[in-house]
Amino acid sequence: MGDPKFSRKKYERPSHPWDGERIKKENETLKTYGLKNKKEIWRVQSLLRNIRGQARDLNSRLRSKDILAEKESKALIGKLYKWGMLESTSATMDDVLSLSLEDLLKRRLQTIVFSKGLANSQKQARQFITHMHITVNDRIINIPSYIVKKEEEDKIDFSISSPLYSQDHPARVKKETMATKKEQKVVTNG
Repeated sequence: MGDPKFSRKKYERPSHPWDGERIKKENETLKTYGLKNKKEIWRVQSLLRNIRGQARDLNSRLRSKDILAEKESKALIGKLYKWGMLESTSATMDDVLSLSLEDLLKRRLQTIVFSKGLANSQKQARQFITHMHITVNDRIINIPSYIVKKEEEDKIDFSISSPLYSQDHPARVKKETMATKKEQKVVTNG
């Protein structure tokens, strides 16, 4: 049962701690998504591993025409669609199995705050969230790893009680800055 004060780990460490290839990938992911440490990557990998395991189990049960498995697979696909990881509710278990680490990291509040242009960088987005400047659905959320649902994505904004709510605050991203960043991306991609 365990002590209620000490919660269980929500991640598993890598089986081989000194794999150079894995360390490089993790460091790139840390920089790209502005994560605090590798535990955050391992937590998302564990979540992805659990989702894939559930999908594999349901896939095998669907082959044997299990009626309950059909309901469970629809529920899993519905949940992943609601989280914004799948494009439609008519997705298959193969779509669930093809989910990647980046698909989950893109749904984090920290990443969405940065992509919406509320922060200049991923690190600044994390700081805004932990200092309670960001609201989701008019509720202050101070957890950068919060998974944003599809319907909540448009309801992310600065808190009314935050000094960042003012358009003139120096830490806010200026409209001109966002326009030039988009132009630079188009030039580099095109």
